[in-house]
Amino acid sequence: MKKTLLLVFLFICLSQKQALAANDQPRPHISFQPVLLSWDVVNEIIPRKSSFAVIDIDSGQSFKVQRRAGSGHADVQPLTKDDTKIMKKIYNGKWSWRRRAVFILIDDQLIPASMHGMPHGAGAIQNGFPGHFCIHFSGSTTHRTRKFDLSHHVMILKAAGKFDDYTASLSAEEILNIFLITAKNHDKELMEGISISNMNKNDGSYNVLNNIEGMKWTIKKSQEDHDFPLVSTFPVETKIYLDEVGPVKITQTFTLIRTSLFSPWKVMRDPFVTELAENGR
Repeated sequence: MKKTLLLVFLFICLSQKQALAANDQPRPHISFQPVLLSWDVVNEIIPRKSSFAVIDIDSGQSFKVQRRAGSGHADVQPLTKDDTKIMKKIYNGKWSWRRRAVFILIDDQLIPASMHGMPHGAGAIQNGFPGHFCIHFSGSTTHRTRKFDLSHHVMILKAAGKFDDYTASLSAEEILNIFLITAKNHDKELMEGISISNMNKNDGSYNVLNNIEGMKWTIKKSQEDHDFPLVSTFPVETKIYLDEVGPVKITQTFTLIRTSLFSPWKVMRDPFVTELAENGR
């Protein structure tokens, strides 16, 4: 019980510290309001062969694409070789399946969306891009499973400014799953919003997240303390492909904590980052 109370106290202190730090961060200025639209609506706005701009939210860089195909989401290609170069720069010079939050700008409409950065399949434009890539919108599905992609969904919510509202009422297990998605996508901003840490994020401790090339996981049954339901733990088996290291398997117990029965769950992320760093050496 003393250990649990100490965790709660630590959580409160760290949450207040992180909230103050977040208020000091500058936010990019958008000249008009993004509108979250369903895929059924967007499908009509960007018909096949239409061209539009993709704006990467984190970097602020933009490039143009043309929609070529896609029924459950948009299959697109960069419009020119210069657009391909910009897109690859956004992904730090290396194509990746990682999802990124973006806006689609067409005419006077700014639409939240999510893209990945991996060329695949066919491509018909002479643009130096070997195939096409996917852009998902609210309500989009994958073409293989016909189900929505949670990793894309998280990034769409980030683009729409609705991520915090979405995570506020999730269960501990659901928050942990979202946390692991943010790690896979190298999104430290979202990760920090649903977790707590005693590490100094400016000392390079989290750079190891940039080495994640791929990641899968299985969350086991909760070891929840029913006498004190503000703490929950989950054993998790992860298979992670680390750049310059290769595949590693990590079995670890994650601890989540909240300040009241009505507060959102937060993941204690330091053990995960430490384990990654040790395996990445």
